[in-house]
Amino acid sequence: MSLKKKLIAPSILSADFGRLADEIAEVDQGGCDWIHVDVMDGHFVPNLTIGPPVIRWIRKATRLPLDVHLMIEEPIRYIGDFREAGSDWMTIHVEACQDVSGTLKEIKSRGAKAGISIRPKTDVAALEPYLSSVDLILVMTVEPGFGGQVFMPEMLDKVRSLRSKFSGYISIDGGINVETARQAAQAGADVFVAGSAIFKERNRKAYLNKLRDAIS
Repeated sequence: MSLKKKLIAPSILSADFGRLADEIAEVDQGGCDWIHVDVMDGHFVPNLTIGPPVIRWIRKATRLPLDVHLMIEEPIRYIGDFREAGSDWMTIHVEACQDVSGTLKEIKSRGAKAGISIRPKTDVAALEPYLSSVDLILVMTVEPGFGGQVFMPEMLDKVRSLRSKFSGYISIDGGINVETARQAAQAGADVFVAGSAIFKERNRKAYLNKLRDAIS
């Protein structure tokens, strides 16, 4: 079991983009640890979201670390742009890169922390060649592409398997709420990415406190 501090990273995919700065301020002041940003290209996943220009504005809205999940094909082409925009952590997908090691090196060469992720159907063994090259592993507990999906508890076996081999951060993303966060914490997760569960609540601070209690 990890002894690192458990971190909460609200996913702005579920925020109101018409008042995004206010939404970020609410979770920031409510006590979250990171801001999670989902970047999708409409190719690797069937949805299209934001790019570096929006991240540049998010960077102005908070001093919290920006945890940027790159659900895009061949992200090595854009690492410099995302870093310059203010990304602190960048997570790529094993399935989306021809040169995974080279992409991870590019992230680190830019001074950012490197993460790696896999889709639910990808075997956890696909991550093993990169465990010594990353600071974070993101375990998807839904199929990436859209918010508001149902948590897949069988993915916690991946967390348990990785926890015995990896000393960095293990992040969990997809269907995270108070109950599923508790289960993920018990399995060994360190970072909890929650979107709709947080942003559907009027009192974000109260909900973040509940989430904190669940993972402690």
